[in-house]
Amino acid sequence: MASHQSLIFTYGTLKRGFANHKLMQDLLCSNDAVYLGRYSTERSYPLVCGPYGIPFLINLPGQGHRVSGELYAVSPRGLSRVDDLEGTTVGYYERLPIRVHCLEQSNGAEQNGAGLVIDAEAYFAHRSYGEDLWRRLGRVGLAEYTDTRKYVKRSDRPDGWTFIEGIRAFASSG
Repeated sequence: MASHQSLIFTYGTLKRGFANHKLMQDLLCSNDAVYLGRYSTERSYPLVCGPYGIPFLINLPGQGHRVSGELYAVSPRGLSRVDDLEGTTVGYYERLPIRVHCLEQSNGAEQNGAGLVIDAEAYFAHRSYGEDLWRRLGRVGLAEYTDTRKYVKRSDRPDGWTFIEGIRAFASSG
């Protein structure tokens, strides 16, 4: 893998066992990513499920829960592929700094809660709708995204449903 790596904290469908993990598997197989272990956010953040079970981490530190997920070291080429999936250039998500600490290393060794804090990045709900989504869902979030049954793959969503319009309509309803 290239010497310049980005540390990416995944909390939703990119995690092992979830719908979009196949991208991470491809990156692992091509040496464009390395799995570093289970991590948790240092601070609390809202983690919610929007329409079609789509998970969103919202950049409102101090609200919600400390969120559990996985940490990967990703090459520039791999990062470009993850950015494409997350729609960073079209306003779906934005990749922002986050601080995380180790829960379990990739070799399975448990860590005590006083583990080293690491600077990484995560894909947050875009600022244009994130706070509205949090408000729409009653400011109730998750500590970990675990329910694979609610997520609907892009290919299985209704014809004509667009991400941005659908999220904004959901966030402003109710």
